[in-house]
Amino acid sequence: MTTVTTRHGDRRVSPVFVGILAVTAVTGWATWTGFAAQPGIAVFLFVTAAWIVSLCLHEYAHARTALHSGDITVGAKGYLTLNPLKYTHALLSIVLPVVFVIMGGIGLPGGAVFIERDRIKGRWRHSLISAAGPLTNVLFAAVCTAPFWLHALDGVPSLFRNALAFLALLQVTAAILNFLPVPGLDGYGVIEPWLSYDVKRQVEPFAPFGLLFVFAVLWLPSVNGAFFDVVDTILGGLGVDGFSRYCGEAVYRFWEDSPEICSLSS
Repeated sequence: MTTVTTRHGDRRVSPVFVGILAVTAVTGWATWTGFAAQPGIAVFLFVTAAWIVSLCLHEYAHARTALHSGDITVGAKGYLTLNPLKYTHALLSIVLPVVFVIMGGIGLPGGAVFIERDRIKGRWRHSLISAAGPLTNVLFAAVCTAPFWLHALDGVPSLFRNALAFLALLQVTAAILNFLPVPGLDGYGVIEPWLSYDVKRQVEPFAPFGLLFVFAVLWLPSVNGAFFDVVDTILGGLGVDGFSRYCGEAVYRFWEDSPEICSLSS
């Protein structure tokens, strides 16, 4: 049985994360009430802040699972504080995913926290640590889509509904991409403990380029179309209609002219 030992300060929630939560709450309220003079800016800030919150929770899930699996160093590294500035690859974990959302409306996964794998015994534990992150995105998607699949949209302003639909899109894409068995992504981390030593040694040099490979492949029209067909099927099964998602993304891009039909629905 693993004994979890961390200082209280190592587990204290960071003021940075609290601030991001506050931005999410305030801009979510502004989106709901229509208080903002520019609804697009409110939606942009709400979705972006909520997306950063999900990224923090994704990395926290990795770290927390690693802590209970034997790596007690994650506390001293600041991973349990939910502070995005403490991540080993802040650029990969936070900045680039946000840029990808702004550029293409895709919840591209970021870099993982640094886990000292030699401290962890058992292949199942290693797999669970890798799976914990994308499972957080799955849970986040379930929460975002709850009003849709619970048929509880009565009284929900259309602007907020559309923003939730777009946020759900980001979570679903992030979960799918993270679970791909590509070196450097969480999906490969899930299966890696079960591979032979020779296979792992041959694959290891490609791990730093896995994220770039996925990004490049997604630019191919055929792959991009097939990918979003899967995403649309999942969102449709959760009750999220394409119109809400489309308008959510259109309003999110406030610097572009939104289609008139979306402006009317808002």
